[in-house]
Amino acid sequence: MTDTQAQLAALSEAFNQRRWEQADMLASRLLPRMPRDAMLRYIAGIAALELQRMPMALTHLHVANELEPRRADFATQFAKALALVKMNREAREAAGRAMALDPDDAITLDTLGVVFTQTHAHAEAAEAFRRAAASRPEHAPYRFNLATALVAVGRLDAAEAELEACVRIDPHWWKAHLTLAQLRKQSPGNNHIARMRGLLDNCDGNLEAQTYLHMALAKEYEDCADYPAAFMHYTHGKRAAGQGRRYRIAQDEALFAAITATFPLPQAAKPGCPSGEPIFVIGMPRSGTTLVERIVSSHPDVYSAGELMNFGVALKRASGSRTPLLLDEDAIAHARDLDWAALGTDYLASTRPATGHTPRFVDKLPHNFLYAGWIAQALPNAKIVCLRRDPLDTCLSNFRQLFATQSPYYAYSFDLADTGRYYVLFDRLIAHWQRAFPGRILEIRYEDLVESQEASTRQLLDFCRLSWRDACLQFEKNDAPVNTASAVQVRKPVYRNALQRWRKYETQLDGLRTVLAGQGIALPG
Repeated sequence: MTDTQAQLAALSEAFNQRRWEQADMLASRLLPRMPRDAMLRYIAGIAALELQRMPMALTHLHVANELEPRRADFATQFAKALALVKMNREAREAAGRAMALDPDDAITLDTLGVVFTQTHAHAEAAEAFRRAAASRPEHAPYRFNLATALVAVGRLDAAEAELEACVRIDPHWWKAHLTLAQLRKQSPGNNHIARMRGLLDNCDGNLEAQTYLHMALAKEYEDCADYPAAFMHYTHGKRAAGQGRRYRIAQDEALFAAITATFPLPQAAKPGCPSGEPIFVIGMPRSGTTLVERIVSSHPDVYSAGELMNFGVALKRASGSRTPLLLDEDAIAHARDLDWAALGTDYLASTRPATGHTPRFVDKLPHNFLYAGWIAQALPNAKIVCLRRDPLDTCLSNFRQLFATQSPYYAYSFDLADTGRYYVLFDRLIAHWQRAFPGRILEIRYEDLVESQEASTRQLLDFCRLSWRDACLQFEKNDAPVNTASAVQVRKPVYRNALQRWRKYETQLDGLRTVLAGQGIALPG
């Protein structure tokens, strides 16, 4: 056996045993001798991907794809790498090429489903997950992933069947229990409470199980009008989810202060990108942003692009900051002298090819309220709509929701008092944006949308310079995918059930009221 053959054999063994450092080292030695070996490039790319060496992963996987354009697994891993670095347009295109090669491997199909989900191609995700689940029907994760994609495209009955299959195959697939609870309103005669309580009794020390089961039980007890039990389970679930996070509200206080200091009053207009395509819908999570998105995107001139991280990515790239978080004090400090037109153009280009087929599109990432100043300067003709909702309802709704547990955006949400303090920061920042950029942000109340639907919808469409369409009053008929916490609710007409929900938990919210009132937030009596 030659030296090259010996190293190739060692590389194959390291790859199969997931010894990524060794695989990376061996691939680096072999590549100068075999630069056009597609499999070697693929292995080198996977090793770099697993080691989070993203520039090398992208380079190797791109070359592997160029050398072997008929390999669906090569195209899939390239798409995965692109999605991980938030190159969503390129990731979606690469995933589409991979699907066109008709892969039949369940792992490849499941990976493609994840990439399509991350790039807001939910119909394509559902098809990829469907094929993965059909290939391995007794594999619970595939059934769960298919269910979440079906929820996003509004096929709730099919999603429920997949979730029940998931928990039948593996009762310990904890996320499925919460998704099932959220799928429909439960009743005293039809719920999953007994099943979940039985599982919870054997989960001491398992934080993941306690997180999802407590949150699911809270939702079902709330549906059954047992509010003390519901609040108890919300508290236990959020406490389990927040274990080890070491969050301090001072972290966000420093971030908000740095943002505010970057935009002193008054602000002069900058020569940004002239496009008027984007409509940004911002606000605290769970304040009605998805409802507004559905109303506006029911207009034939508007496409719903979903919750895009693209503006934050574009700003981070433009700043040159190398820190891990998209928005932190380092990124803000580096974003002092920006080419505003280039920033707006880069953001707009990053939304393609999904956007550009209609005159306007909605970017509905609630936490874009952090970026509103940069958005206003980089895209002077974009519209910005900010949702406001009763402070107590907003904070309670954030506490009731289990957001992405590792996202820095929601670190406040595991504690009700921290949620109140974060609301205060949000309230003050929006007031600052209104002073810095008068007339650029329309604040609209969730309660007005519910109580005076047509008047509020006309105000919204007028601000966005959209003509009146009756379809905007029937947003529940909008068949565009939804992949947010409100995916089930927004497929129904406007309902009043969520108004003043806080009154059902009035005795449990004394501490929250003290936090908000102490900072000058006006509260209902």
